[in-house]
Parts: sequence; C-alpha cells; structure tokens
Amino acid sequence: MDDALVPGRLSVPSLSALAAFEAAARHGSFTRAAEELNLTQGAVSRQVAHLEKVLGVSLFERVKKRVSLTAAGAAYANDIRDGLSRLAAATVSAMAFRGAAGVLNLATLPTFGTRWLIPRLPRFTEAHPGITINFTTRLVPFDFAREQVDAAVHFGAENWPGARLHRLMGEEVVPVAAPSLLARVGITEAADMLRAPLLQQSTRPRAWANWLEQQGLAPERALMGPRFEQFAMIAQAAVAGLGLAIVPRFLVEEELRSGSLVIPIDRPITGRDGYYLVYPEEKANLPTVIAFRDWLLGECAPSS
Repeated sequence: MDDALVPGRLSVPSLSALAAFEAAARHGSFTRAAEELNLTQGAVSRQVAHLEKVLGVSLFERVKKRVSLTAAGAAYANDIRDGLSRLAAATVSAMAFRGAAGVLNLATLPTFGTRWLIPRLPRFTEAHPGITINFTTRLVPFDFAREQVDAAVHFGAENWPGARLHRLMGEEVVPVAAPSLLARVGITEAADMLRAPLLQQSTRPRAWANWLEQQGLAPERALMGPRFEQFAMIAQAAVAGLGLAIVPRFLVEEELRSGSLVIPIDRPITGRDGYYLVYPEEKANLPTVIAFRDWLLGECAPSS
C-alpha cells in the first residue's frame, strides 16, 4: 500500500526515512549519512526518494555526485531535527523509569541550581530515593509545550501563562568586591564605588541603576562594565578583583564567609520579583512534581 499522505487522515513518514533524511541533510552527503547510520549509500538514497514521494516535494537538488538541500528541504530538516531530538529525550526519560518511582525533568537558573538547590538536594533524595531529577538550565521563561521539562525554577514576576507558580523566596541584592579592589580604589562611601568597574549581569540590566538610585546617585555609569550571563561568573570575576558586583546575598554566602568577597556598603535593595517553582497545568498531578514541590516549599519556609 502506498504510504503517501491521505487527505483527512494523519499520516507520518517512517522514522527510518526521517532519520536518513536528517543525517543526509546534516552531512550534505548520502555517503556520510550511510556511514553514520550503518547503511549503504543506496539505502539512504532510497529512503530519501521515498520520503520525497510521500511529501510530494523535492528535498535535495542532485548535481552529479553532490547533493544540496532545497528551500523546502532546509525548512523540513530544521523541524525534523527538533522532533527527533524530542523523541530521543522522551525515550531516555521513559527508560529512566526502570526500577524508579519516576523522573522529574527540571529547568533551573544556573547559579541558583549550583549554589542553593544542589547542596540541599541530598535531603530530597533521602526522602524520595526512587525519584531521579534530570537538570537543565534556563535563564528566561520558555514554552513548556515545546520542551521536555516538567517544572522550572524561575526568577521574575508572578507571571507565566498556562502554568502554576509557587513563590519560593525573595532576595536581598548587595554590592560585593574583593578586599584587594577596595584597598586599591579606596571605597568608604557609596559614591566612591563609581570609580571602580561595575560588573554587569545580562538578565538584570537595571541592577546597578536600581542600587545607585536608592543611594541618591546618578545612574549614568550603571551599564558601564564587563557583562556576564551568570551570577557564578560575576562572583568569580569579583573575587579576581575585576570590579564590583551587584548580586543576591544568598548566592555569595560562601565567599562572604571566607572573606574573598566583602560588602563595602551594606545597603541591600529588595524588589517585588522573586524565585518561583513553575509547572504547566497538565503536570500539576504528576507525583514527581508534587513530591518536589512539597519538599522545595518546605526548604524555603521561614525557620520557626
């Protein structure tokens, strides 16, 4: 029976044909695709020809022994690559259920994950030894429907359409610097800090401006300084004496205890934004999400 798409009925080409096409598109060669897939060059060529027949469009332009993607082929390759990656991730997640109570795919902010969450995680694994947590990092909100993610730790406003949010904590933001930098610049009051480089966090562009304005200082130099994506990198840059950093206090507790960073002017600022656990509505009754939510809220509860 012909596998061509039938109007009014959902029909999907075979995974073998899609895999052959994706490999050929990525390598720009049927021969190299065949080597990767452990097939013959003729088998890959037949799979691609069959796929073109099913779709009714040409995916490759063939000139002698060379092939190149058509416009339709390039667009289809991008979509197929994303779909195959999601299928592979879903398969790995399903396999992880063997002998376990479940798997939680969690997206977290990088520095929050490494400096706050992971050190506390042994308490969760002790309480829920059958649950495996797979970590990925995200700096900004994303579409749960397009990601293999069950829940996320988010910083910002209480706003994520189609998802439930649980506030975990706020934060105090303080300026920090290496003792060597303070000695070199001679900082005794807030205005002196403007003589030093101000280290910038990419996702918090107004951090320095907010702090300077609270001190009654003009924010003209607030955006002048090296820029970093993660607080962990900013903290390390501050320890190295590259400049002053403005960071959540709880993320640099270790450096403050050791003395590698100090707070020159201890005037923290707080805002309405906070850290939230977020998950889509359709995952609200997932046992792994419920277990992690209850544990995390308990970790963030004020000490009595």
